[in-house]
Formats: sequence, structure tokens, C-alpha cells
Amino acid sequence: MHRRRLIKGLAYGTGALALGAGAGTWWLTGPKSPVVGLADLGAGRRWLTALATSSSAHSLTEWPLPQVLEHCAQSIEFSLHGFPQAKPEWFQSSAGALAFAASNRCGQMSHSLTEPIPGAPELQALDLARGAGRLERAFIEFEAHRGPLAPHFAYGALDKAHYTRAHLMHLANHAEKIRLS
Repeated sequence: MHRRRLIKGLAYGTGALALGAGAGTWWLTGPKSPVVGLADLGAGRRWLTALATSSSAHSLTEWPLPQVLEHCAQSIEFSLHGFPQAKPEWFQSSAGALAFAASNRCGQMSHSLTEPIPGAPELQALDLARGAGRLERAFIEFEAHRGPLAPHFAYGALDKAHYTRAHLMHLANHAEKIRLS
């Protein structure tokens, strides 16, 4: 009697795990939502142009707007040339990969908007034109890049399509705390 109950319990448990794993796989790899706020790099560049030509644009965080733009530029530049510090490989292939998959799936990310990229040079108090110019140059360089990309410091290896989404989600998250008027 106990053996039979044990076998049934294992069968049900295994089935539930398989169903859960299948649902989890679909959740991580199924259809993705568009990036909330920015559909593509062109939309990001148009947003940046509107920002750079606004006389009243400002950041609602502790970082001045030029520093926010410099931070976003650093992220793109590091994807091309390498991040100064990386999380351990075990983190990138587990928690980091899951964090990216979850963000990728819903089309948005949420992170500390005043936390520097690990090991990145200190943000400078650039004027808006210089900060926007640096981010524009980073967009252009990223779009033109045809070679391998550096592993993300937390997410690990990303192909160009996934890096594009990561950059758009990153920019859109910061854009939530930037006002044009």
C-alpha cells in the first residue's frame, strides 16, 4: 500500500514538474512583447533627438540628464568593447540569464536608475549636447558593428538582436524618469 502511494506520488510530482518546466520554457521563450516605449533603435534615436533639442528636458533622478545619457552610452559602448567588471560565469548563466529572459519576455526592465555599471569610469557632468552626442555616436557604432559582441556583465553572451532589446529596454527604463517639459 505504501509503495503504491509512493509510486503514484512520484508520478504526479514528475508530471507536475514536467508541466511546470514546459510552462516555464514557454514563458521564457514564447512570443515576446515589444519593448515598452521604444520599438527599435530608430525610435530610440528619435527620442534622443527630441530630448537634445528640448530646452526643458530634465532627469527626475539624482543624476543630471547629461550623466543619464552618458551612462546609457557607456552600456552600448561596453557591449562593443567589453565591460570593465563582470559578474561570475555561474551568475551570468543562471540568475543573469533568467533576469534577461524575464525582461525580454515582457519587453521592459526595471533596475536602479542611479547605479553605475560595475567598474565603469565615473560619470562626468557633461552638458546636454555632449551627453546626447555621445549616446548618438554609441547608437551609430552599435548599428554599424558586424563583429562579435562582448558578454554583458550580468546577462552573459547576447547576440545582436538580444543586445538591441537590452539596450532599448535599458534606455526606456531611464526614459521613464526623464521629462521633456
